[in-house]
Amino acid sequence: MKAEFKSDLDRDSAGHSADLQQLELDGLYRKERILNARQGVEIEIDGNRLINFCSNDYLGLANHPRIARAMQDAAVEFGTGSSASPLVSGKTVLHRSLEEKLADVTKRDRVLLMSCGYMANLAIVAGLVSSRNQWIFEDRLCHASMVDAARLSGARLKRYTHASPASLEGLLGAAQRDLKLVLTESVFSMDGDLAPLHELSGLCRKHRACLVVDDAHGFGVLGNNGLGGLDHFSLDQSAVPLLMATFGKALGTYGAFIAGPAALIETLVQRARTYIYTTSLPAPLAAAAHEALKVHEDEPERRDHLASRIRRFRSGVRQLGIKTTSAETPIQPVIIGDSKKTQLASRMLEQNGLFISAIRPPTVPRNSSRLRITLSAGHTDEQIDRLLDGLNKCIAIGLI
Repeated sequence: MKAEFKSDLDRDSAGHSADLQQLELDGLYRKERILNARQGVEIEIDGNRLINFCSNDYLGLANHPRIARAMQDAAVEFGTGSSASPLVSGKTVLHRSLEEKLADVTKRDRVLLMSCGYMANLAIVAGLVSSRNQWIFEDRLCHASMVDAARLSGARLKRYTHASPASLEGLLGAAQRDLKLVLTESVFSMDGDLAPLHELSGLCRKHRACLVVDDAHGFGVLGNNGLGGLDHFSLDQSAVPLLMATFGKALGTYGAFIAGPAALIETLVQRARTYIYTTSLPAPLAAAAHEALKVHEDEPERRDHLASRIRRFRSGVRQLGIKTTSAETPIQPVIIGDSKKTQLASRMLEQNGLFISAIRPPTVPRNSSRLRITLSAGHTDEQIDRLLDGLNKCIAIGLI
C-alpha cells in the first residue's frame, strides 16, 4: 500500500513538473520578487534601486510616520497578535472604534472588520447565499475573490458582459424571484475603468436584487471626499446595500471592511465562516487603519497630487501613441497582448530602473497581457517622465 501510494505521488509530481515547464514556455510562469528595502516609490530588489510603478499605495501612506507610530503604540499596549477569532476574544476597543469611524464616514448603519478583501468577499456571499436556487450575477472582469465566492456558494452563477447594464438586465429579467446578488468592482483592478454604478443600482432596484460593490481600488481615492466609488457617484446605502473596501491600497495598511444595513451585517456575523473562524485582524493594524483614515482627512492634497500625476502620465502616453483606458484612475494598463513580449518589456523597463510587473493570464483574459502601471501621490514629475522615456524605448524595439 505504501509503495503504491508513493508511486501515485511520484506520478503526480511528474505531472506537476511538466505543467510548470509548460507555464515557463508559454511565458506565464510567475516568480516572487523580494524587496531588500522599505516600500515606497523607490524600492530595492537584488541590490538594484528601482522606481516602483506597480504598487497599490496610491496616496503614498504606507510609510507615513503618524500611521507607523499608531501601529507601534498599539503593539505595546495590545500585543502583536489578536490570538483569537472576533467572536471569542480577538476583538478589542480598537477594532470597535475603527468600525464606528468607518460607519460614520461611509454613512452606513454598521461595519464589520475582516482580515483581508478576499476573505470579506467570501464572507458576503457565503453569509447571504443559503440555497442553490439563488442567483449570483457578476461582471465578467470581477476580481478572483468574487469569482471564487460565487463558485463556492453553490448558487447559480451568471457573468454579464463587462460594465454592461444591458447585459445584466437581460440576465436579471430571466431569473426567478429567489434572492439575487449582483457583484461588481467600482474600479476594476486590472483595467482601471469604472463600473456604471448608477445604472447597475437602478437595475437592482427594478429587479429586487442586492448590489454588492467591491471598492478596494476606489476607496480613499475617488469622490469629492475621497471615500470611493459610491462617493464618486453619490450612492447611499439604499442604492448600494453592501460595500466592501480594503485598507491595503490607498490607506497603506492592511485589512478590509464590509459596510451596510445593520440586519445584513449581523447576518454576516452569525453566518459568514471566514469571519467566525478566522483569527481577528491584529489590534495594531486596526489602530494603523484608523490613523490612516485621519491622515486621509487631514491631507486631502495627496489626492490632488495623485490626480496631477495621472494627468501627466496620460498626456505623455497619448503623445507616444499608446492606447490606455479612458478612466482617470491610478491604474493605467498598457495592454501588449502577447505574454512573452509583455515579460520582455517588463525586463527592459527594469534594466532602465523601472519596476512594472507583467500581468498575464489567468489574472487577465487570454491575449490581453499587460504592463499594469499604477501611479502614486509620491511619484515626482521626473519619475513620471522617466517612465514615459522607458515606454518609448519599448516602442522603439517593437515591444509595445
